[in-house]
Amino acid sequence: MGFILEKVRFLNDLGAILLPSVMRKRDRVVPRASVLPRLRVMCGRDAALGPGRVQLLELIGETGSLRAAAERMGMAYMTAWMHVRVLNRRFRSPVVAARRGGKTGGGAVLTETGQRVVTLYHRMEQQSHAAIQEGFREFQTLLKR
Repeated sequence: MGFILEKVRFLNDLGAILLPSVMRKRDRVVPRASVLPRLRVMCGRDAALGPGRVQLLELIGETGSLRAAAERMGMAYMTAWMHVRVLNRRFRSPVVAARRGGKTGGGAVLTETGQRVVTLYHRMEQQSHAAIQEGFREFQTLLKR
C-alpha cells in the first residue's frame, strides 16, 4: 500500500491523479487545481475559431481526410463539413482544400493558411495561459488544500 501512495503523491506532484480501486477513500489524493483558458476567436457574435474547430483542422492535417477527422472526434461528417465551409468563408484564403471522392478516393488537406491558423491559435493560447498565471496563484490561496 505504501508504494501505491508514493506513486500517487509523485503523480499528483505532476498534476495527475491516480485512484486505484484498492485505495480507501481517506487515502485518495485530491488533485491540485489548474486553470485552462479556452480561447475563442469571435467574428461579431459568432465564434470563428475555438478549440473544437482547431482540433478538427489538426486532425484533417494528420489524417488527410475530413471523414476520418470527423470520425476521430465523434462528429458527423456533415457537421465537420459545415465547420470547414464556415472556416473557409471566414478567412481570406481557404484553410482546408478538399478533393471529391470517386474511384481514387477523396481527401482533405490543410492549406498553408490552415497551418498558420492552427499555429497562431496555439501561440495565442499559450500567451493567454501565461498572462493569467499571477492571478491564478492568488486565486489558489482561496481554495481548500
